[in-house]
Amino acid sequence: MTERATVDMWFDPLCPWAWMTSRWLLEVEKVRPLDIRFNVMSLSVLNEGRDELPQIYRDMMDKGWGPVRVCIAAAQAAGPQVLRDLYTALGTRIHLQKYEIDDEKLFTEALAEVGLDAGLAAAAHSTDYDEALRESHNAGMKPVGTDVGTPVIHAPGPNPGETVAFFGPVVTPAPKGEAAGKLWDGVVLVAGTPGFYELKRSRDQDPIFD
Repeated sequence: MTERATVDMWFDPLCPWAWMTSRWLLEVEKVRPLDIRFNVMSLSVLNEGRDELPQIYRDMMDKGWGPVRVCIAAAQAAGPQVLRDLYTALGTRIHLQKYEIDDEKLFTEALAEVGLDAGLAAAAHSTDYDEALRESHNAGMKPVGTDVGTPVIHAPGPNPGETVAFFGPVVTPAPKGEAAGKLWDGVVLVAGTPGFYELKRSRDQDPIFD
């Protein structure tokens, strides 16, 4: 029997491309011996001090603190394994049902869905969780560099026990079944190639949420 591997993904709930990657990874779990572990990064942390950002994006970054703080508070209250279901609950509302990311209802409904105290929604407006948020963010982003955003995954590297951090894959729609597995096989292939850094092309369509 092939030993199952743990693959870490770092997400910010507001990013639609991270959402697409997460849905793909959950499909990969069904066809490859992987367990996906979800971790929190923050686009708001990543973009601190970047004054050149357009105003509309700065406004989004101001609002973006809420969801990641709630995620960290939930992980502290119930353990990091809760992030899998909480991310799904938040992402479904943000990306499919079009909730505003600073809507109190977003947090209380998502927390209730995963069996957590709705009072944790207050974390959205508290800086008490920011130190832990930054620690989680840095754990995911430092190995891949700060010139990328999310999604970030830490994939198996060329040597046993080694991981390689990548931005991406950025994909839409999220592949399903064996197609998801084949994309993962490609990720493992390039991650296992010493000195491999990047494949990229311009995106010509928006995320397809299906």
